[in-house]
Amino acid sequence: MYGQEANLKEQIIEEYKDDLVKLLKYLPFFEKKGADAGQKYYEGDGENKVIPVPVYDPTLLAFVKEIKTTKFINRNYPYIYRRWRMPDANAERIAMGSATLRDIDLFRGIMSRYVLEGQTRAVMWTAGVEERIFATALTRLRSLMFDYSKDPADKRPH
Repeated sequence: MYGQEANLKEQIIEEYKDDLVKLLKYLPFFEKKGADAGQKYYEGDGENKVIPVPVYDPTLLAFVKEIKTTKFINRNYPYIYRRWRMPDANAERIAMGSATLRDIDLFRGIMSRYVLEGQTRAVMWTAGVEERIFATALTRLRSLMFDYSKDPADKRPH
């Protein structure tokens, strides 16, 4: 039984490690931003006022573009939310804190929700930063993947 568990962890690490390393370069941005979301509003210059349009931080937009190319996007994320019963951001953070490496779908579901819904509801990308969802997910995944790694060549990225 234990051998199967170790083998599963190694398979998960092998499958997701490269994508996680790509995304970890954004972790300092998310840790620094916190409540100061990566969004401002443009309302025009001078007397030419227009309807406020959200303008996102370029780093946040780069993260969204990059995560869409990884295995962390799961279009079936509503199923994960039903299974884990997560009604709000606090429940998401608690679930991520108690998750193990076997629960990789939880992380995929949470990040997918904020990224994919952000394409139609602008507030979701901002909420992912403000609620520290992206920072929590990346930090926890880094801890789970690189603390389980047996190969000394797999040094933990900072």
